[in-house]
Amino acid sequence: MVSNRVIRASVAATTGLAILFGPVLATAVAAPAPASETVFDRALGVHGVQNARDAGGYRTTDGRWVRTGRVYRTGQLNNATPADLAVLTERNVRVVADLRTGLERAAGADRVPAGVTEHWDDVIGQAPPQTLVTTLTGGDDLYRAFITAPGANQAFASVLRDIIATTDGAVLYHCTAGKDRTGWTSAVLLSILGVDRDTVRQDYLLSNQYRGADESDPLNGVQAAWLDAAFDQAERTYGSFENYVRDGLKLSAADIAALKTAMLA
Repeated sequence: MVSNRVIRASVAATTGLAILFGPVLATAVAAPAPASETVFDRALGVHGVQNARDAGGYRTTDGRWVRTGRVYRTGQLNNATPADLAVLTERNVRVVADLRTGLERAAGADRVPAGVTEHWDDVIGQAPPQTLVTTLTGGDDLYRAFITAPGANQAFASVLRDIIATTDGAVLYHCTAGKDRTGWTSAVLLSILGVDRDTVRQDYLLSNQYRGADESDPLNGVQAAWLDAAFDQAERTYGSFENYVRDGLKLSAADIAALKTAMLA
């Protein structure tokens, strides 16, 4: 059953790392890794889903590690094959959070493993039309809207709360291409957990590798400047990233402690 936690937003859109790494074993990847990153194959091994990878495996500034096998990020799941769904089942995916607008969902409904709980967390369904048209092409305006658009804070916060609440498996979050809304979700998660900004940026830019895109291709790639725009907007609007988490996402000190307990080793 889909939990439509952003029904009002959708209407606007439609009318818009042994224990740590779990199942992922250390192997080299094509892209060079920062010193703080564990080198392992992040790919989930699915064929009908783009940009599908583990969100963990990074070292934090205080020397801990972000667990793997707990959070996955992907593109849309409408083309997931039966073999792909078997992979997600094997990886113990329990919750799928869909960050797309109602219009995007109507164009391609998710295919998920049996028994998965689906949550709909529309990020920009209530954004101005000129922002909605950049949903697939990225850009500074889109990334700033991740902070300012009505409903965006609630959507991102809902995914983080899913991670806190899901103690018996993994959470998978996705948008359409798995690079922009999904990219900011990962950037926020890793930043809260204490991963340094350079590593967060490097993780974000991996979308270009996984999607076989150049950063100069706004439709398929991502640019570091876009991510920087979102961080800049969070600081402009709330005074600091920490204030954004507290006052924008409405995550309490207890929420942050619980997220770190769930995700750090």
